[in-house]
Amino acid sequence: MLIGDSRFTAIDFESAGAARGRTDVPVQVGLCCWSVREGHGDHFVSYLASEAPITWSARKVHGIKDADLIGAPPLLALWPQLKQRLAGSAVVAHGKGTEKRFLRSFPGHGFGPWIDTLLLARAAWPDLSDHSLSAICDARGLSATISQVLPNRRWHDALYDAFASVALLADLIRTFELADRPLESLLQPDLSVWHRHRNKH
Repeated sequence: MLIGDSRFTAIDFESAGAARGRTDVPVQVGLCCWSVREGHGDHFVSYLASEAPITWSARKVHGIKDADLIGAPPLLALWPQLKQRLAGSAVVAHGKGTEKRFLRSFPGHGFGPWIDTLLLARAAWPDLSDHSLSAICDARGLSATISQVLPNRRWHDALYDAFASVALLADLIRTFELADRPLESLLQPDLSVWHRHRNKH
C-alpha cells in the first residue's frame, strides 16, 4: 500500500508514573486520525480509571490529578472506541514503546504496522539537537497550528501529543514528497546519519 492511500491513527498515553514495587499504568489516552487524501479526522480522548495514585513526578509533567480520574472508564472498557480508530490504520506514536506496552491490555489486538515519528524525525533531521515531540514541532513551525486546533490543551496531554505526532508525520510526508512511496518505507528509517552526528558530540 502507498503512503498516500493509507490511513494513520496516532495514539498517546499519559501514565500514573513509575513507583517502587508497582507497574506503571495509563491514566489518559488520546487518538487522532489522518490521511493524505482527507487530512485530519476523528479525535478521541479519555481519562482512564487507575487503582494506582499519580506520582508527584508524573503530575508535574502532565498536570493530571487523581481527582480528574473520578468516574473515568478503565482502559478495557474503551475497546470499541480504540478498535474503531486503530483497526485498518497504520498506528503512529512518538517513541512507540509506551504505547505498544499499554496496548498489551488487549492481547492479540493486531493493530499496526507501527510508525515511530521519533525515529523518522531523527532520520529526516539528524542535525537537530533535540528530537522530543515539542522540540521537533517547534523546529518545524507546527506548534502554533497545533495549539490553534486544541487551544485548551498543552504538551503532555494525550490528545495534544497524539495530534502533534500525526501533524509531524504529515509535515514529513509533505516535505519529502513521500505520498507515492510504499507504506513500508516509513517503518524502518535509516538512522545512520543521526548516529554519526550523535557520536561526534
